[in-house]
Amino acid sequence: MEQNSAIILAAGAGKRMKSSKPKVLCEVLLKPMLGWVLTSCEQAGIPHVCVVTGHGREQVEAYLDGKYETAVQQEQKGTGHAVLCAETFLKQHLDGDVVVLCGDAPFMDGQTIQRAHEYHQQQGNAVTVISANLEQPFGYGRIIRDNGQVTGIVEQKDATEEQKQITEVNSGTYWFKAADLLQVLTEIKPNNAQGEYYLTDAVELLLQQGKKAGAYQAEDANVILGANDRKTLYRLNTIAREKILEQHMENGVEFVCTDGVVIGPDVVIGMETQILPGTILKGKTTIGTQCVIGPNSLVKDTTVGDRCVLNATQAYDSIIHEDVTIGPFVQIRPNCEIHHKAHIGDFVEVKNSTIGAGTAVAHLTYVGDSDVGSNVNFGCGVVTVNYDGVNKHRTTIEDDAFIGCNTNLVAPVRVGKGAYTAAGSTITKDVPDGALGIERAQQTIKEGFATRKLKGRKKKA
Repeated sequence: MEQNSAIILAAGAGKRMKSSKPKVLCEVLLKPMLGWVLTSCEQAGIPHVCVVTGHGREQVEAYLDGKYETAVQQEQKGTGHAVLCAETFLKQHLDGDVVVLCGDAPFMDGQTIQRAHEYHQQQGNAVTVISANLEQPFGYGRIIRDNGQVTGIVEQKDATEEQKQITEVNSGTYWFKAADLLQVLTEIKPNNAQGEYYLTDAVELLLQQGKKAGAYQAEDANVILGANDRKTLYRLNTIAREKILEQHMENGVEFVCTDGVVIGPDVVIGMETQILPGTILKGKTTIGTQCVIGPNSLVKDTTVGDRCVLNATQAYDSIIHEDVTIGPFVQIRPNCEIHHKAHIGDFVEVKNSTIGAGTAVAHLTYVGDSDVGSNVNFGCGVVTVNYDGVNKHRTTIEDDAFIGCNTNLVAPVRVGKGAYTAAGSTITKDVPDGALGIERAQQTIKEGFATRKLKGRKKKA
């Protein structure tokens, strides 16, 4: 595969989506359709990828983040024209084969791409189209065969009534010998009902040169599915959701009820983990074995160790080690690391912090920009005061410390090993190891104040 390449067509506007972003960035299971296609290229072992952009170019390039080459199709004149816009990229990879993919066909998986390429090489084809059989082929280009041999592809709008009865359809994905493709690209003419340059015409041109064309029929007909509007996008989400849930069940993941459960395609879950209703797992999330996630939890780009419980928890871009219990009503913001056997209780927010092993942050607490040791106990209502209005500062709490209820820790500050802070203190200076930090205003009693206040309220009433 080292010499092979891929061109992904992603220039369409998708007006029927009625979206401010290009169609290829519309999401299936919380991941842009273009992202699914890029992942398939990676799974197929294709090292060189070029994305042809057009409408929403800046948004697509921002999503690609410089990781892939791009070409621009200024005017949308058809698939053949789109590939021609990547001519410079194609010339750099003439020694290998190139696969052309649609950026809005998320189910074209890496295994199908790889198997089609093996067939392409075994048959010695100049071009191999990936096809599928559909009971209802309306709208798709038809594969034309003569005695089993592919002789062309005809689009729905250009097909005769007889050709419209064919059920083998074009997926829009092709393997070409790169040099052969480049040779015929400029010969494609817009002689069709749409007045566009069809890539399908490259098949006929190669056949006219005496070269071989073939069709690899995909095992899963869903690989051809794309989305042109919100209704078809919803159908793709439904198909993908059910397929992914079934895959996790086959791997030993338990679902008592799948109501409100959405799991992205890149999520990994260990066996004997239970996913409860209302749970959303996104991005590059990994969940260990024997966990309980949910109900009503959202986890994104986070690693969760074995035997963890995340109840009504939101966690982002963090690492949670083994045997951690979190929730309910907890937010773990990015860049956190929660070590084993820690407990994060209700109405707690942790941000950009490390929580040590066995530490308990039980309730109503904010821990931000902090390094917390092991076996620390937080009383109710603790706040790390990390922002001075200009800069963020860090708080350090050493092992075995005890932070009293309603303590404010004004960073930068350190609470030493085994140290205590008294309830209601606002700690502005370091507390040494083993010491007690008390920082309160002196209590003053004003006799009769409340009685006089009450009489005043009663007179106004």
